[in-house]
Amino acid sequence: MKNSFFALASRMKYITRWGLMRNSRPENVAEHSLEVAIITHLLCELRNRRFGGSVDVSEAVLTAVYHDVGEIITGDLPTPVKYYDPEIKTAYKRVEQAAAEKLLESVPEDLRDGYAPLITGGHDPKIAEIVKAADKLSALIKCIEERKSGNSDFSEAERQTLEAIKKMELPEAEVFIEEFLPEYGLTLDEQTRP
Repeated sequence: MKNSFFALASRMKYITRWGLMRNSRPENVAEHSLEVAIITHLLCELRNRRFGGSVDVSEAVLTAVYHDVGEIITGDLPTPVKYYDPEIKTAYKRVEQAAAEKLLESVPEDLRDGYAPLITGGHDPKIAEIVKAADKLSALIKCIEERKSGNSDFSEAERQTLEAIKKMELPEAEVFIEEFLPEYGLTLDEQTRP
């Protein structure tokens, strides 16, 4: 497995998300991670420019890019399963940690220090909360897109996800919901109309 991390990371495009749901359009971990990184960038800019924060934007965006890299090994365990009870949640955290350590071993030894926090965690708590909010906002966007496609299977997930975001009480996430989320419900023509 020496130096295989980058080939493994390219496999994120094969890991399908939302496995328990009927999807009008499948979503993979690679595209989800890019969306989370884009949203993370925005949330960091909002925090730093509107709310007086000092978050390292580059570190946050890189954290978002790699936030689900362990799913190359574990797959995407659906949220209802992952959080079914405390024992499963604890056991799955151990599985995720073992997967992260295995992936870190696949990074060339002289580069590991640069990848360790991205793969195994240990980020600045401010960054971790922003990436978590971006992850949930990405899930909310997926729910909205599915509902717009006539798929009501995502209605409850949309409600629960919005509720979870609001419970985070992050002003940046609230701004995203108020200022940016409505655009996701529009067509391309509506979004680009002057």
